[in-house]
Amino acid sequence: MNHVLSTLLILLAHYLWAQSAFNGMISDNDGNVIEGVAVFNRATFAHTHTDTNGRFSLKVSIGDTLSFSHVGYEKVSFVLKELTPQRFTMQETAYELSQITILPELNAMQKIQQIDLQVNPVNSSQDLLRKVPGLFIGQHAGGGKAEQIFLRGFDADHGTDVAISVDGIPVNMVSHAHGQGYADLHFLIPETIEAIDFSKGPYQTQYGNFATAGQVNFRTKSKVKSSSVKLEGGMFNTRRLVGIINLLSEDNPDNAYIATEYLYSDGPFESPQDFDRINIFGKYTKQVDNTKITLQGSTFSSAWNASGQIPQRAVDDGLIGRFGAIDNTEGGKTGRTNLSLNIRTILSEKSFTETLIFYSNYDFKLFSNFTFFLNDPVNGDQILQRESRSIYGLKSYYAQQVDIGSSELNLEAGVNLRFDRINGDELAHTKNRVTVLDTLSLGNVRETNGALYVDAKWKLNRWLINAGLRYDEFMFNYEDFLSNSYQNQGVNKSTLSPKFNVIFNPTRNFQVYAKSGKGFHSNDTRVIMANTTSHILPAAWGVDWGTIYRPFPRLYLNVAYWYLFMQQEFVYVGDEGVVEPSGRTIRHGVDLSMNYQLADGLFLDMNLNLANPRSIDEQDGNNYIPLAPTVTSTGGISYRKAGFNGSMRYRYMGDRAANEDYSVVAKGYTVTDMNVSYGWEKLTLGLVVQNLFNVDWNETQFDTTSRLKDEPAPVSEIHFTPGAPFFAKLSTSFKF
Repeated sequence: MNHVLSTLLILLAHYLWAQSAFNGMISDNDGNVIEGVAVFNRATFAHTHTDTNGRFSLKVSIGDTLSFSHVGYEKVSFVLKELTPQRFTMQETAYELSQITILPELNAMQKIQQIDLQVNPVNSSQDLLRKVPGLFIGQHAGGGKAEQIFLRGFDADHGTDVAISVDGIPVNMVSHAHGQGYADLHFLIPETIEAIDFSKGPYQTQYGNFATAGQVNFRTKSKVKSSSVKLEGGMFNTRRLVGIINLLSEDNPDNAYIATEYLYSDGPFESPQDFDRINIFGKYTKQVDNTKITLQGSTFSSAWNASGQIPQRAVDDGLIGRFGAIDNTEGGKTGRTNLSLNIRTILSEKSFTETLIFYSNYDFKLFSNFTFFLNDPVNGDQILQRESRSIYGLKSYYAQQVDIGSSELNLEAGVNLRFDRINGDELAHTKNRVTVLDTLSLGNVRETNGALYVDAKWKLNRWLINAGLRYDEFMFNYEDFLSNSYQNQGVNKSTLSPKFNVIFNPTRNFQVYAKSGKGFHSNDTRVIMANTTSHILPAAWGVDWGTIYRPFPRLYLNVAYWYLFMQQEFVYVGDEGVVEPSGRTIRHGVDLSMNYQLADGLFLDMNLNLANPRSIDEQDGNNYIPLAPTVTSTGGISYRKAGFNGSMRYRYMGDRAANEDYSVVAKGYTVTDMNVSYGWEKLTLGLVVQNLFNVDWNETQFDTTSRLKDEPAPVSEIHFTPGAPFFAKLSTSFKF
């Protein structure tokens, strides 16, 4: 028996170490390399992806069958007959769900969303976030303010628990004048987006601050095949112009383009929004031997008026209509300029480095009035929130692949550095956007975040075992201009965030996974200075158990149960300049999704998200988390073939508690949108309809205590921003 066992072990060891590294390169018909191709060894389940140069390396044996898959390309399979390096060509084709291979990866489902991004193109920068399954947004200040974000039982305000970035540049603003984690994505031009990387939960080592409920990174295109111009016009005096210009000739190995966008809309409100925004974006990519250099820059400016959140009683009593205003002098203006340099160098067939250096300049001014005449019966309660900041940042990491028999160990070590220099972080009491009646808070913030992390992914055929550890160090400084004496306060704090994930593919069509990790979001610098507390970087501990199943080549099912514990924290209420404690919370729920291709070009998808968010430190019945979503769903049907592209989609949010005892209800809604377009070789015509059935719905809702002018006493009730009514716009685009 021992002899037989020894023989088997010897044969197994011989098989493992007899495998050799096979190197290849993959390109399209025009000779352009394709990044991110999934390379899969059917014999051993070993897999990898092509790098930025279209190259890959994989352990194989003669006779193994390799397959290549990438969204938008026909699958390629071949039997390996020799180990000499080879170059392969993949043919472009229509988007098919069957092009996706379920591999042991941390975020396998985001490949499916890549198809959704292509067959259901977005209509605005706001719509980009809605591409993340289960993520909802709400606008409540005239279109120019960052959207309110909802995900996995979180009312994440404007980004407290969702880390958002663009090409690695962080969007969330720390110690922001309006709210912690404020994430304004309006500098993005939708037509420049190539892919959306997302994950839910605090499970990835590369993401730190704000990555608790999830993280989203938008990747812009490195190149455009042709120049184009698009003109859109619709109801409510809406007009939009987009131009994308390819700056280099086809035979130039480098890539460079510039994109511009102009948008204007009055919106459906009785008091016109006068929403005006302009965006400019440019990107240049150059390959120098084994180094890819990407230089990009963008700038945007925006100004708007807003009707704000209106009280239900004012509508019920006929004082104003659903699209009316109590204070129509709300609004604001903002702008952001980004510059970045990315350098990725292939050091060997098994290692590379990547470094991102970025700078952002940002200005913000917002006028709001949430309580009307509650605090000042004469002048009203309008407030001004204002700041000006510069962000300096560096992200750099080294990656190394180590072969262990037939398995593969991918090691990554990185360093992150971010410095926010915020001048004039202000909260003031104003009147009619002109007169400053009282300055409530004013100071300069200096906030530095340095991080180190290590991450290891062991690919053992059908298994992926991932472990990581992240260390974050923060330095908070605040100079209070309203203090009687000069004060420049400073506090340092650090945190460790471990991660551990296991993914297993028992078959090519079935995957199970377990994910776990700790995340955090930092508190506002002013909170830290106002409170002696250890909860400067409140932790979030989470786990996910789930499965991905493909019963048929064109059907994908995903089910996940998740749990998230949030530690005690203190919240800076930017609208009032005060600090409020928020206790420990538990959230758990189920995410379900289905993606099905019924026929060539015909897609059906559905997401259902259930959550049970509760406060731990309050008694049952008084432990609801205000505005936290409990039931959400999105889905639709899409068709794309022979120049025609059309879809009809819905989004549903159920009723939810607006206060801690559920005595006030934020009403749910179902909204349906539609779009159709037809394209010829160079010309495309389209129609977009939002709120197809013209339902009355409230986009955002708050339980607020307010007083109207001459009202005898304050009233606490739902205040809301109405969702857009039926809205249609036409578009025409031309390629040249």
